[in-house]
Amino acid sequence: MASDQFYQVPKPRPMYRGLDSVMHGWIGAYQRRSAIGRQLLQDAEAVDALAPRFEVMNDHELRAALLEFRSVFLRRPKHDAELEALAAVREAAFRTVGLKAFVVQLAGALALNRGHLVEMATGEGKTLTAGLAAVLIGWTRKPFHVMTVNDYLVARDASWLEPFYEFCRIRVGKVVGGASEEERREAHRCDVTYTTSRELLADLLRDQMKNRDSATRSRRILKQMTQSRMQGNQRGVLRGIHMAVVDEADSILIDEAVTPLIISSPRPNESLKKAIYHADALVRQLSERDHYTVQSTYKEIYFTEAGRQKIESLSHDWPGIWKSEARREELVRQALVGRVFFLKGKQYIVQDGKVVIVDEFTGRPMPQRSWRQGLHQAIEVKEGLKPSDPSETVARMSFQRFFRCFTKLSGMTGTARESARELWRIYQLPVVCLPSNKPCIRRQHQRVITTDEASKWHAVMEEIKAVHHQGRPILIGTRNVHVSEKIGEMLDEAGLRYQILNATRLSEEAMIVARAGEKGRITVATNMAGRGTDIKLDPDVSALGGLHVIATEPHETGRVDRQLFGRCGRQGDPGTARMFASMEDEIIVRALKGSEKSYPMTALSSLLPRPWMVNFAQWISERRAYKQRLAVLRADRWLEESLSFSGQS
Repeated sequence: MASDQFYQVPKPRPMYRGLDSVMHGWIGAYQRRSAIGRQLLQDAEAVDALAPRFEVMNDHELRAALLEFRSVFLRRPKHDAELEALAAVREAAFRTVGLKAFVVQLAGALALNRGHLVEMATGEGKTLTAGLAAVLIGWTRKPFHVMTVNDYLVARDASWLEPFYEFCRIRVGKVVGGASEEERREAHRCDVTYTTSRELLADLLRDQMKNRDSATRSRRILKQMTQSRMQGNQRGVLRGIHMAVVDEADSILIDEAVTPLIISSPRPNESLKKAIYHADALVRQLSERDHYTVQSTYKEIYFTEAGRQKIESLSHDWPGIWKSEARREELVRQALVGRVFFLKGKQYIVQDGKVVIVDEFTGRPMPQRSWRQGLHQAIEVKEGLKPSDPSETVARMSFQRFFRCFTKLSGMTGTARESARELWRIYQLPVVCLPSNKPCIRRQHQRVITTDEASKWHAVMEEIKAVHHQGRPILIGTRNVHVSEKIGEMLDEAGLRYQILNATRLSEEAMIVARAGEKGRITVATNMAGRGTDIKLDPDVSALGGLHVIATEPHETGRVDRQLFGRCGRQGDPGTARMFASMEDEIIVRALKGSEKSYPMTALSSLLPRPWMVNFAQWISERRAYKQRLAVLRADRWLEESLSFSGQS
C-alpha cells in the first residue's frame, strides 16, 4: 500500500459478554495449555536438526535460499516451510551478528510468528528471538512493527540487527521521538519498523486527523484522485497497522494500557492562569479535617461544609469563574490534589524550569505529557513556576483499543503468567511459558518486614554493608526518584560508592545497568530502569555468589517484583534476591486504609502475619488496577457503539 494514501484502521477485536465471554475464556485456557509449549519446543528441535543443511552453504547459496523462502512467505507458507525458513534465518543471524539461537529462542520465534505472547526469563535473548520472528513476518510485506519500551532500545535493537536483516533481504527502519515526518514515513515503509507504542499511536492519530475531512469512502477515493502527490503535508506517514511484536508486553499491554495517548494543542487562557494563582493562595489557608478530607485510595478530595463556606468567603470578591460554586470548588480541589497527591520526586521532577511527568511504571521522564483540567498548571504554580498554557484535546485513543486493532499481535516478556487470563480476554493473546536455556539457580531469601520505615531502612543498610563486604555487586530497586535519592544519601553517610539511575539521570542508563554486575559495584535504580539491558557478571563475581538484588518496597503487583528479581540469575548465573517492606509503606497504608468499607476482612488484617498483609495489600492494588482497565474497556465499547451508530467507525 502506498504510504501517500490514507488507510482504513481495522476495527478493534471484539469483546465478548455473558455466555460468550465464558466460552471465550474456555477457549483461552485451551489455547495456553502446556501442550502448546511442548509442541513449540518439539518444532524448535526440528529446526535445530535442519541446521547442517544450511551450515554447509556459502553466503551466496544461503542468500539464494533465503530469497526462495521470501517468495514462499509472500504467499501463505505451510508448516514445513516455516521450520526450514527459520533454520536458514538462524544461520544468517549467526553469520552476521555472531549469535546462534538456542532451541528455546527458536521456540520463542515460532511462538511470535504464530501469534502467542511468550514468557521468557530475563537474559534469555529476547532481542534475537524477536529478530528471527521479524524476518518471517517481514517477508509477508504487510505493515509490521516491533515495539519496545523506550527510544534507546528502539535504536539499539534496529541498529544491532540491521546487518542480519540486510542479509535476509529485509529493510529495517526505526521511529524515535523527534523524528521528522519524512523520516517517519520512510521508516514505516520498511518491512520491519522498530518503534515505541507511543510513537506509533501518535503517528496513527495524526494520520487520522489529516484524514478527518474525508471520512467516507467515496470522499477518500475522490481525494486520492484529485490530490497531488507533491502535497506531502497531506499524506499519512503510516502504510497501515496490521502485525506487531510487543517487547516487555506485560508493561505495555497491562501496566501502561489505562493511560490514553492524547494529542493536544495549547490554547492561551489568561483568566484560567489567574484563577490558578488565586486557588494556590486559597488552599494555603485550608486545613485537612476542618475544611476537607482526603481519600488516598482514589486520590480524591472532599470538602466539608466548613470548607465550602471558607472557599466562598475567601473568593467572594473575585471575578469571573469564581462566581460559580462548582467551578471555584473544582479549581481549589485541583490545587489540593496537586499538593497532596502529586509530589516532587515521585510523580514529577523539575527540569529546566519545567514540570516533567515521571512515568510511575518505568521511572522515566515524559517531557511531552501534561496533566489535564488545570492540574499541570496548579503543580507549576505550587513549584513557583510560570504556568504554561492549558491544552485542548485534538485526538485521543486508549492503548487497549489501539492494540486490539491489530490483525495479528504477539509479544514477549519475562512475566506474563499472572496476567494470562486478562491478556486473552482483552487482546485474544494466548500466553505460552518457555523454560530457560539453563536452569535458574537464583536464591530468593525470606522477606524482611518491619513495623516502621526507620527499622526497614536500617535493615536495608545492614544488608548492603554485609553483601558489599563480600565483594558482590548489588542492585537496589526503588519505586520512585525520591526514594532512590534517599538511599543515595544513606550510602554517602556510610562511605559507600554507588551509581544512581532515575528519571533525572538517564543519559547513561544502559551503560550503568550493564556494569551493575562488576565486583563491588552498588547500583540504585528506579523501577524498570535499564530494562532490556543484560547485567553480565565479572568472572570472579560468580564464585562470590553473583548479583544480589534488593527490593526496598513492594510494588503494586507481585509481577513487577518478579521483574526486578529476574535481573539476577540470568542464563544459569548465581544470584540472590530479598524483599524489604514495612507496615508504613505506601502500598500497604493506601491499600488497607482505603479498603475498610469494601473489604470486611480488612478489620482482621492486624491479626494476619505480616507476609500475608503484604500479599493482601498487593491483591487489593491489583484488583483496583484491573477495575480501572475494565472501566477503560467499557469506555472503549461505548465509543465503538457510538461511532458505529454515527457511521464513523
